[in-house]
Amino acid sequence: MTVTPAPVIVAITGASGACIGVRLLEMLSELGVERHLIVSAAGWLNIEHELGHGRARVESLASRVHPVRDVGACVASGSFPTSAMVVAPCSMRTLAAIACGLSDNLITRAADVTLKERRRLVIVPRETPLNQAHLRNMLAVTEMGGIVFPPAPAFYARPESVGAMVDHLCAHLLTLLGHEHPSAVRWNGLGAERPSGQENA
Repeated sequence: MTVTPAPVIVAITGASGACIGVRLLEMLSELGVERHLIVSAAGWLNIEHELGHGRARVESLASRVHPVRDVGACVASGSFPTSAMVVAPCSMRTLAAIACGLSDNLITRAADVTLKERRRLVIVPRETPLNQAHLRNMLAVTEMGGIVFPPAPAFYARPESVGAMVDHLCAHLLTLLGHEHPSAVRWNGLGAERPSGQENA
């Protein structure tokens, strides 16, 4: 019997890195996972600025789209079954609200629900350098059971483009959500990369 994966919530906020959230939607779609999308007002501005995508293009990647102010949406309740939520990218404002349990919009409410139901919450914070408030908020989310996933590129995969780096990041995110994408690149150790006879060099 085929088991349908539980839905995943994808939130996109006004931090740089909109490509991560959009690519994650595409990869979840390729895996047949139901996708609930929430985008903040600043998130839509960033999508247009960084990617040149219109709203309809991004919304077409989701199974359902929820307005950020619709706190009565299904994903605002723990009785609605989801497997996980990803905030990618996550602004420092959204991080702070999640860390404080401030459910002032659907993104922060859905994150609060994800934590209280002991489901997986992954945030992809985009800011550098980090100040003390940022670090404290990341620690608070971690202590509540969330996962902080800075979008640090894996140079060992030798990416040849920004797109390749984004794909690798999203494949790793999917692994955290319990899904495997065929494009995932795994580290097999330095020995696997060395020419024959150089193992002990």
